[in-house]
Amino acid sequence: MAIPVKLEVFEGPLDLLLHLIDKNKVDIYDIPIVEITAQYLEYIRQLETEDMNVMSEFLVMAATLIDIKCRMLLPREENEEGEEEDPRAELVQKLLEYKMYKCMSMELRDRQVDAARNLFREQALPEEVAAYRQPVDYEALVGDMTLTKLHEIFKSIVKKQEDKIDPIRSHYGTIEKDEIDMETKTLYVEAYAREHRTFSFRRLLEKQSSRMEVIVTFLIILELMKTGKILISQENLFDDILITSNVA
Repeated sequence: MAIPVKLEVFEGPLDLLLHLIDKNKVDIYDIPIVEITAQYLEYIRQLETEDMNVMSEFLVMAATLIDIKCRMLLPREENEEGEEEDPRAELVQKLLEYKMYKCMSMELRDRQVDAARNLFREQALPEEVAAYRQPVDYEALVGDMTLTKLHEIFKSIVKKQEDKIDPIRSHYGTIEKDEIDMETKTLYVEAYAREHRTFSFRRLLEKQSSRMEVIVTFLIILELMKTGKILISQENLFDDILITSNVA
């Protein structure tokens, strides 16, 4: 009959390594890599899990420990400063970081447990106490303030506001935006072209009532010319531009 073996459950390979270091009471900065690797591999052999993601994490750490074990047998490499590099240094750094985070998580969990024990009672003050407002002593509030001092303060505030006003821009009028419907204006120009067939470009622009309408009309003429609905001609330089309509 097989003897059942109960294994402790660890959150990950670093958790297992910390357990082994504490169990053997060794210095984390001077890990006996041979002994720790042997104990780690023994735990892996007894580990039973169907979760390959969990198993792969432990196997990766096992390979890392074996690699460190091999490098410990070789001559030490030196860094740029001529100091020997410890193959265990990177592993030690990871263990220290994991231990710090684990301690922090335990501290937060303890605080959560302590906070769950605290009970708060709703405020229950008598209505007359809750409605009480401390009276204001206006004489003490005003103190030695006089109408003259108040007037001086008022003038200084007004002066600051006046200094903020731009003496030039403040005289500008309000700029209003002309709202022109492009589609409506296009229909107007096309109707004008169908009616006149051949007409003066200058005459068309003179019929517009605002600068914005002149600009929009000019853009519409360019678009009609691009689509072939009108033809542009000019006999001599600086002569009036004639427009011939093909608009159906």
